[in-house]
Amino acid sequence: MEVRGAIVHIVNTASVPGAQSVARAARLLRLVTAGGESGVTAGELSRSADLTRPTAHRLLTALAHEGLVDQDATTGRWMPGPELYLMGTVAAGRYDITAVARDVVRSLAVRTEESAFLSVRRGDETVCLLREEGSFPIRSFVLSEGVRFPLGVASAGLAILAFLPPQDVDDYFRRHPQLSDTWGPSHGEARLRTRLRETTERGAALNPGLIVEGSFGLGAAVFSRDGRPQWALSLTGVQFRFGPDRLPELTRTLLAHAHELSGRIATARR
Repeated sequence: MEVRGAIVHIVNTASVPGAQSVARAARLLRLVTAGGESGVTAGELSRSADLTRPTAHRLLTALAHEGLVDQDATTGRWMPGPELYLMGTVAAGRYDITAVARDVVRSLAVRTEESAFLSVRRGDETVCLLREEGSFPIRSFVLSEGVRFPLGVASAGLAILAFLPPQDVDDYFRRHPQLSDTWGPSHGEARLRTRLRETTERGAALNPGLIVEGSFGLGAAVFSRDGRPQWALSLTGVQFRFGPDRLPELTRTLLAHAHELSGRIATARR
């Protein structure tokens, strides 16, 4: 897709020379980044990217030559390279909201005593940007910085998907008919649409242990200046901490923080 002014041109990438290689390399970059500081093995990358080992190795070598990935000389694991850092610092001025969001996420963790997160929408996924631990000693580790989930799976992505325009939601389901194959029958379209309706009614998305049994999540959308759900604040914790005695207050606190952050974003980006 090419954007010039207010005109959007849709380009068939299948007809663009080298587009498949670029898409494969981008997929590997995302997987390496998701691996964080511990890195990812070449075998794990090739399986996750659905590439043969020789193809994955060839692309990783090319990316390493450009400084986009790096390979640990001792373990052989792949991790983000120095050029990604430099690119990220340039892009941060336009896309990064962590500076205005960090104390909101911290306040949410302090107020609720649960682990609090900020996630951003990237295409059909959410990516966790910030994590702040709560004081409650039993914690859930489903989510951490760099972890990605499809929209509608974790509570953050469910909150974002619920507040997208109906046509965008329909298009999303058309693009991803196999969600239940990967994430289980609870993520089939019919059941997901029921949770989307519940999310809009409640104002926040509840994930009742659908990713990891016993680990609950609660998410609220954070909106851009033009009113689109681009980010989400979320909480995770063990099941008994999200029971009917605490859930209403957790929801009110989460929504208040999401509203505050939406207001900050609108002001900061004027």
